[in-house]
Amino acid sequence: MRIAIAQTKAIKGNIEKNIENHLTWIKEAVRNKAEMIVFPELSVTGYEPEIAASLATNQNDIRLNELQDLSDRNGITIGVGLPTKDENDTFVSMIIFQPNKERTTYSKQYLYPPEETIFKAGKNPLVLNFESEVVSPAICYETTNKAHCEFAKQNKATVYVASVLSSINGIDAELKLLSDIAKNNNLITFMANYVGKSGGYECAGKSSVWNEKGELIWQLGDKEEGLIVYDTKSKEIITATNT
Repeated sequence: MRIAIAQTKAIKGNIEKNIENHLTWIKEAVRNKAEMIVFPELSVTGYEPEIAASLATNQNDIRLNELQDLSDRNGITIGVGLPTKDENDTFVSMIIFQPNKERTTYSKQYLYPPEETIFKAGKNPLVLNFESEVVSPAICYETTNKAHCEFAKQNKATVYVASVLSSINGIDAELKLLSDIAKNNNLITFMANYVGKSGGYECAGKSSVWNEKGELIWQLGDKEEGLIVYDTKSKEIITATNT
């Protein structure tokens, strides 16, 4: 299975412009025959907790329709980050677009402590079943919670994909954590991170892929946007680009 991770720079709160950028990277993933692409945490708005409630929407927002259209036409599953809301609460979510299927909202179950006054924890654990792989999506701080990995293992996950914001101060710990997750759980592991500034953080980039032994297969740089497409069957990097 060909899985892509996009390393992007967000424009604070500008959903329309950020979606335009997403479309560019999705089309690049399609050119490389990717079957799935995942973006960083809250990628459609930027990681901006203080304005998240005002930006929050839901999976049926018509501004997302072009993402669904690309999924349908190209047979690619797409995971993008977006704050979502119900009547009273705001969530850190990943909207998942699957070809010719209803959209799915996966909401972050384990919140970073400062997020707890702004967001509500999700209660919808999820793995995605593909023909050749079972993919467990994770949103940033969830990677630190053993229960998240336990659920993935119990549900026969073979791939772990972390959608994160990791700062220059936190990236070394993040990279070690994800390498350990790969090694200790026998999971091909991906991390999609931002570059530039978001939420007051200087983001570290270094989006990466590790094999089941926790060995680093590829890593993007720390300044530029980019894309990695990795084939989990042939164990090949199909493309790895920084703009």
